[in-house]
This record gives sequence, structure tokens and C-alpha cells, in this order.
Amino acid sequence: MSKISRRDFLKLSSAALGGLAFSPYLPQVSDFDDSPLARVATTQLSVYSKPTDKSEIVRQVFRDEILPIYEEVNSGTPDYNPVWYRVWGGFVHRARMPKVQVRYQQPVLSIGEKKRLGEVTVPYTQALFQVGDSWKPRYRLYYKTVHWVQNAITGPDGLPWYALQDELLEITYIIPATHMRLISDEEIAPISPDVPWEAKRIEVSIANQRLICYENDAVVMQTLISSGRLSSVPGPNGIPTRTPAGKFNISVKMPSKHMGNGNFLADIEAYELPGVPWTCFFTAQGHAFHGTYWHDNFGVPMSSGCINMRNEEAKWLFRWTYPIAGMENLDQGTLDRKGNGTIVTIKQ
Repeated sequence: MSKISRRDFLKLSSAALGGLAFSPYLPQVSDFDDSPLARVATTQLSVYSKPTDKSEIVRQVFRDEILPIYEEVNSGTPDYNPVWYRVWGGFVHRARMPKVQVRYQQPVLSIGEKKRLGEVTVPYTQALFQVGDSWKPRYRLYYKTVHWVQNAITGPDGLPWYALQDELLEITYIIPATHMRLISDEEIAPISPDVPWEAKRIEVSIANQRLICYENDAVVMQTLISSGRLSSVPGPNGIPTRTPAGKFNISVKMPSKHMGNGNFLADIEAYELPGVPWTCFFTAQGHAFHGTYWHDNFGVPMSSGCINMRNEEAKWLFRWTYPIAGMENLDQGTLDRKGNGTIVTIKQ
């Protein structure tokens, strides 16, 4: 991989912004459609004639199709998540339709001596891996996932790309720099670090699918979550999907985590989730709080044992909990921060 000189960067960055609408590494989204967008985040979904699954099925949509949302409708059904999106030809339930955006970024020339965090700002981008003199597609990286950026390079199209380090596999792959926003140190600065360790605590109710954060007896944040599916059958990671009850501590924090089996050649349907954002582990078996980019069905058990959260709320929790994990605290070798952290109480 070749690094970009300053002269080349100035020339390439302007060319990159001019050619984005025709990028082969983006889903096709019209430049003239400014409606909200959602991504199909499962193998396939039905589009219904009305906002209820009792109505006629009009058509099928498939994984990673990007659908403009013309209207949000609260139909009252199903009770647990009654919101439907009106899309072309009918209505689709939002549970497996996370909202996305297309926000192109100005490439950054120099990453510096230390790796930086970056967030994907397009519905998805195709990562490429170098094999000999050619580039091969590997993982798709999705909107709001977070990754470690090593440096800027000249990509296979002659434009600026970022080289990303996969923390699980210790490999490097690349994506167009215009598809990623670099995260500033200030953006993940600790929240209320002056509050004593013993004054912060997290309580989770599996029955109510709710998380509450306290400072002493004051509630500072509460939200719906998705805990593990209510089953004792092991999930893809070999751990029972039911989230364990008990008293725990945040022990490891990772702003970017590759969850899955580590299969570099896995297809798009496999359990491979690179770049899971704002991960706070609280058991040695791998249970964690983390952001979620593959569903919008909070209030319903959905996970393989972890606590799924909305991305921005998971980021807040990452910043608020102990151990403190600002950029200066994250180990550039292990890409994490370890320590005896905030108390977590989970009740069934």
C-alpha cells in the first residue's frame, strides 16, 4: 500500500468528492432524493399493502437494499413496536430496518503516529483486502460502525482510502476515505469523571427491557434495550443467548469490537460483525453493552446474550462508565481499556 503525498492528496480529494455519485463501493442512492433512508438488515422482508402483517404482501426486499422512507406510521400493531415505514409500493415494519444516511466526508491526509477511530457515514461500504497485486472484497462495513484507522493510502481507484486495522484478526483492509468520519478525542471524553466510582451504577431489567443509570440516587439516563433472546440454547458464539442475571462490573471497554467467529472469508449472512461500536464488557464470557446497527427493535429480546443499545446511547454509556476510556487511556496495542469498573446489576 502506498501512502499519499500532500500534493497528491490535494489533487485526489477534490476528484474524490466529484466522483462519489458513481462510486462502485456504495449502494445506489439517488442524488436527488433527500427522504430518510433505511437499510434491510436481514435476509429478506415483506412489503405489505397496509401497515400490518395481516395485509396482503406486495413484494419482497432483500438484505442491504436501501429504501427511501416516505412516511412513518404508528399503526398500533404489533404492540411491542408498532412503527411502520411507508416505502415504494407499501409498508415495511421497522424492526429490521435501521435508519441510515449518506454523508460523504472530506478525506484527512495524515492520521498521525497513533491510530484514530473512525465512523462509517454511508449505508455501507465495501472493504477491500490486498492479495498479491490485486484487491479482493471482504467485509461490508455498515453505517455507524466504528473502526481503527491506521493511515491514509492511495486506493485502487487512485483516490484517498483509509487502511483499517481489524482488532480480532490483526489484518488490515481499506475503504474509501470519503465514507468515514474521523472521531475527535473530545468526542469520547469521559462524562462526569469527577463523580466517585462507587456513586455510579447501572441497573437492567430483563422483564421490562430497560436500562437505568444512576449517580447516587439520581437517574441520569434510562432507555429501552434488547437483551439476549430468552433461550438456554447456545447462540453463534457458543454462549447461551439468555443474558445472565446477577451483579457484575464493567471490566473491558473497546470502542470498536469485531464480534463473530473470525472467519475472514465469511459470506454476508454469516455471524461476522466487525466494528461493533462502544462495547463495554461485564462478564468473562463476553457479555457486553454495545451499539447496534442491525435492528431497530428495542424493548424486545434480540441478542445472543449481550445488551443491545442504540448507538448514541451506547456511546454515552461508554463515556460515562468506569474505567475511564478516553483516547489517551486506550491501549494502542490491545485497542482496549481494562479495569475494575462501574457496577452492573441485572434482574430477570
